[in-house]
Amino acid sequence: MKKILFAILLIALLLFGILVFNTLSLSSKQVEPEQLTEVAIPNSVYENLGKAIQFKTISYSEDAVPDSTAFNGFHDFLTETYPLIHEKLTLEKINVYSLLYTWKGSDDSKKPLIFMSHQDVVPVDAPTLDKWEAGPFDGKVTDEYILGRGTMDDKGSLIAVMEAIELLLEQNYTPERTIYLAFGHDEEVGGSNGAAKIAEHLKQKGVHAAMTLDEGGFIAEGMIPGLDREAAMVNLSEKGFASFRLIVETLGGHSSQPPKENTIGILAKAIVDLENNQLPYRLVEPVTYQFDYLGPEFPFWKRMAFANPWLFKKPILEGLNSHTTTAPTIINGGLKNNIIPTVAEATINFRILPGESIESVKEHIENTVSDKVKVEEVGFLTNPSPVSTIDSDMYRGLEKTIRSMFPTSIVVPGLIGGGTDARYFYDISDEVYRFYPMRINNENMSRFHGIDEKISKENFKEMIEFTYHLIKKLN
Repeated sequence: MKKILFAILLIALLLFGILVFNTLSLSSKQVEPEQLTEVAIPNSVYENLGKAIQFKTISYSEDAVPDSTAFNGFHDFLTETYPLIHEKLTLEKINVYSLLYTWKGSDDSKKPLIFMSHQDVVPVDAPTLDKWEAGPFDGKVTDEYILGRGTMDDKGSLIAVMEAIELLLEQNYTPERTIYLAFGHDEEVGGSNGAAKIAEHLKQKGVHAAMTLDEGGFIAEGMIPGLDREAAMVNLSEKGFASFRLIVETLGGHSSQPPKENTIGILAKAIVDLENNQLPYRLVEPVTYQFDYLGPEFPFWKRMAFANPWLFKKPILEGLNSHTTTAPTIINGGLKNNIIPTVAEATINFRILPGESIESVKEHIENTVSDKVKVEEVGFLTNPSPVSTIDSDMYRGLEKTIRSMFPTSIVVPGLIGGGTDARYFYDISDEVYRFYPMRINNENMSRFHGIDEKISKENFKEMIEFTYHLIKKLN
């Protein structure tokens, strides 16, 4: 018995020793910041963003026709507000409403850069209007904020890019690399008529960029439990997007004599079965980078979990949402309270983890629900994007600029669950990254596509300065 206890103790000590060794071996991957020159940002930039918000460039659905008055008005506003850009850069309109600016570089041997944003915004729910500090399209500017739909998603970054380049042009700056500004008009409904067409156009011209930068990364403030520093999330990839319609068809009948399996009941069980049998959490690239970059910044005991994923990865992966998510979003069925419907339908949305696909998710659904349920793809669908590398000059330049602008933050490469227009640019760019330094915290996270969207003046100024310095750094 003593020998067994001794063996157990020895194994426990050995295991603890391995855990401690791995933890002590996990060192910080943060690069040293460098001194940046101060950039003088005029107060007029806040009013410019406010004016941009006033154009109701709303995307309602994939099939809806864009509001020509709103989009053309916004284009005229850009022309009037940024005269040097429209004098020095070439502008092409792609598929009527998307914009592609070309800033010719001085060295054709160097691959170009692409900066992206999107012009369109999501609608505002009329019943929520009284909960906004100001009208969502008033573009009001207060002492602290610029208010309105699009300040965060995504006119804030679009106007920040324009302001930075107008400022560089005022200083007679010419980049070595050609720079493209790609501003799609339908990102909120998939981007197939906007950014996708811009990418096709650039490909036909033979353009292949060193880097594409889009929205989809941010500075997380107090959003990672146990981390006492800001985290600049640079997303290298995005999950796929797919919705499937579940359809149940029966003979229906009178509610006074219900069958053993009711149309709505079959559908309800299918939804519950999918929610109770979700695809597993998995450690995949680029989630692996989050272990490597976040782990060293935590206190010892939490760092131990990141340093030993073979033992502790499950709760971390759950925290990082590293699986294909399942979300019922629409349900329809029934005409009258005494009639059992002949048809009932539900739409389930999935955000697909890299390594899985639209096809594998559909197979999962069909294997999970009853064979009485028909499964159909519906709407916009896209597989997970490829994963860009962190071992490139472009990433190192981006990382260095972030650390220099925000020296108290840590830079963390990762994966975004939402979709962006950047997905269309992998064929024409060596690397595709998602990051502008918008500050996101538990208070303002719900403002994305939500009520009382606004951005602080200070943060908007940071976005302009960041873009200014990044252009110089990568050139």
